[in-house]
This record gives sequence, C-alpha cells and structure tokens, in this order.
Amino acid sequence: MQMILLPLLALSAMISGSEKHPSEPLKVEIQDSLKFGCDFHNPLLDHHYTADPTAVEYDGRLYVYGTNDQQQCDEVHPDSANTYEHINSLAMMSTRDMVNWTYHGLIHTKRLAPWIIASWAPSICSRVEEDGLTHFYLYYSNSGYGTGVLTSTSPVGPWTSPLDKSIVDAKTPGLGDCKVPFDPGVVIDDEGNGWLAFGAGKARLARLGKDMLSFDSPFVVLPAPYHFEANELNVLGGKLVYTYNLDWTDKEEWKEKTPVPTRCSMGYMLPEGDPLKTESWHYQDYYLKNPGEDGFDYSNNHTHLHKYEGKWYLFHHTMILKNAKHHKGGYRNISVDEITVDEATQHISFAHATNGGVAQIRTVNPFEQQEMETTFATHNISFEEDSTTCGNMLAKAEGVGAIKVKGVEFDHKGKTIDFSAIGQGQIDVRLDDLNGELIASAFVNGSTRSSLLSTPKGTHDLVFIMKGETLKVDKWIIK
Repeated sequence: MQMILLPLLALSAMISGSEKHPSEPLKVEIQDSLKFGCDFHNPLLDHHYTADPTAVEYDGRLYVYGTNDQQQCDEVHPDSANTYEHINSLAMMSTRDMVNWTYHGLIHTKRLAPWIIASWAPSICSRVEEDGLTHFYLYYSNSGYGTGVLTSTSPVGPWTSPLDKSIVDAKTPGLGDCKVPFDPGVVIDDEGNGWLAFGAGKARLARLGKDMLSFDSPFVVLPAPYHFEANELNVLGGKLVYTYNLDWTDKEEWKEKTPVPTRCSMGYMLPEGDPLKTESWHYQDYYLKNPGEDGFDYSNNHTHLHKYEGKWYLFHHTMILKNAKHHKGGYRNISVDEITVDEATQHISFAHATNGGVAQIRTVNPFEQQEMETTFATHNISFEEDSTTCGNMLAKAEGVGAIKVKGVEFDHKGKTIDFSAIGQGQIDVRLDDLNGELIASAFVNGSTRSSLLSTPKGTHDLVFIMKGETLKVDKWIIK
C-alpha cells in the first residue's frame, strides 16, 4: 500500500461543518513502563533493543546507530540468551533535543552484503567530497571475522556496500597476532585523514586511504593493556584519542599506580608523537565502569563519545529495558549520559551510567511537521518501514497504543491538528500524561484534519493514544 500525503488544499476540502469527534475517548493502562509516568530519559528507544552505539551529526541533527539486538530477540525468544548470531542489520535513530528520538528503521546489511556472517558494533564518520555532497562511511563488525563498510550520501540511506568483502578480516596480511579484527572505530582527523582501529584481545590502528575503503599505512600495534573489544576513535585538540573495553580480569597489579579499573570497564589511550608508532601510545585511565558496577546488570561494554550543541555526551548500553519487559535474555538498550571532556588536554573525566539520562536541550515545535516515529516513550506501538522514503517509518498500534512526546512548546494558539496517515482509526491527544486534558479526538480516515477541543499554552508533553487495525500514522502538525 502506498502512502498518500494530501496537499493542504485537499486537506482543507475535507473539513465541513459536520465534523464529528469520537463520542468515547480511548483508554489505555500501562504497567512496567520505563518512561511513562517517570523521570527516566534512558534508554533512547523503549520499543526496540539496540546496543554498541556510534553517532554522527548532520544538518543540525545527531544520528545514532547501533547493533540491532531486537533481531536476535525476534529470531529466538525474549528469554533466550543473546548470542548475536542472528543479527544482520543495524538500527538508526536521530534527535534534535536529546530526549525525543526519531526511529529511522534498519540498515539491512545482509541484503547489501550477502557475504557477511553477522553485523554488529557500527562506527560512522562523514565528510563533504568534491561532488558537494556529504558522504557517510559506516564500518561494522562482520561477526568476529572482520570489518565491513557501507556508504551513503544520506545519514539514513540508501546504503550501498562498495566492496565485495570486508575491508579487513582474519586473512588480511600484516595483522600478526590480531586474529579477531572486528569492533571498528573510525575517525577523520583535522587534516582530513581517516583512521580505523579494530581488534579483540589484540588491537590495531591504521590510516585509511583517501577513498576510505583501503589502507595507506601498515597495521600498527596499539599496546592497550587488558584489551577486550569496543574500539572507538575521537580527535581532541588535534590529537587522536583511542577508547576501548578492558577485559574481565582483575587488575591487581595496577593498585599502586592508578585507580584500578573495574572488570570490563572502558579506558582510553593517547599518543605522544606519531600515532603510527606503537611506542607513542600510552594508557591514561578508565572513564566508565561496567554497567553491573553502576547498579545495572553485568554485560559487555561499548561506548561512543560525542560533542553535540556544545556538550559532551557518552553513549553506552545497559539492559534496563529487558528487565522492564521481564525478558530474561541479555538484550541491550542504548542510553546516553553527560560526560566532561577537556579537549585541550585530552582528559576524559569519569562518568556514570544512569536511568535519568540527559536534559532536553530544546523544545518541540508543534506548528512544524513532526514525525509520528519521533517519541520519548511508547506503549503497544510498532513501526513499519515506508517503502517510498528511506528512513521514514509509520506508527501502528497493537490494540490501543500510546506515544509520548516530551517538551512541546505552544507559543501561540492552534486551531486544528493534521495527521498524515493511511487506514482508519481513532487518535486522542492529551496533555502531559495518559489521563491529562483531552485536547483533540479524531476519527482518522487517511490524511485527516481535526479541530482542537482546547488550546494549550506553554510547554507540555503530548500523549497520542491510537487505535485502529488498519491505521498507520506518518506525521502530525498543529495549525
């Protein structure tokens, strides 16, 4: 079925003096929600398991990508162990305010690169090239065997696989004892050079060729003590910074010279001189404990440092979502917390994983078109890919569903709410919570305009309550 988005004149023609609102408001009861009725801002998505975050900024939005743990959960069972082998896609999401996240769906890596084994742990960078377009390079683990790469000129695709094999794998010459060249970390430095780090147990670094699809340096040993996995790169003050996951062993011999990292924590290294010389690299400190040491379940650890709108953020994963859903399998969720980074000295301060997450940095404008897949919290909501537009999703309710959007600012009066949709159903809109003031109640039959029952003032959360077996909602706007 193809979506029909009616122009404004057509929508106006649908309105008549006989407009009727539903006689009965929708009712929904929510139990065991992480984000309805509480102050938790983590995880980013509460409807989809994701892990191993990376991020890139484009056109003022921050785009985050991760391992699609949901695929493993769906292929086996929510109570089964998460062994990752069924994961062959990556998840995409973005934000402008750090608390409402737009779910852009999946990158289907197996369709793009049929030769891969599985796909995990992406790392992304971008640059403007001679054609005037921004090109995105997304590197990902081809299981534990190697590292693949995808390219696009949009942060949400379409994506292509420019190579017919991994950019590096276990058979690549020159790796020495680095037998597991996965978990890539990529960055482009201030001179425009691309760098890629990878490995498990033994880590390597190399400078990428100008095409970002080859190497123009040898593979350099990164002497990362207690190396496990989760390689990432940043540039701070013109220097490369390498972060990684330390292993699960105790570090008793470090007791006298440094704070002892907890098991499976995150540490970082800096070079003193040429990053292509092993002896240049020195371990600095650790900056994040294992989730199990911060009050969550113990799990593997994977982070991404990113500066957005003048603040540094640490993306990581925990397993709070699977506990809220009462699932026993080890399915993870991407979360974010603030972190202090001194760019001049390349010092990364210690941070903690929290449920609370980060503050909203700007309000949502309801008088601009908003995507229905932009959510703070959801209940009984699933999302379907729009086959006509990459990265666009349609919201569907399983029975009666609800979507909460946080921090919506009404700076002037609105008269109507427009929904771009297909199918039929009912949508109620309430202020602040599930039992808040009802400001709109609409019969939806395709794209629909409905008069507001009351006019909000100030900043509120909006709750959309949906019902309809055929109803799929794309966008909304107040006019």
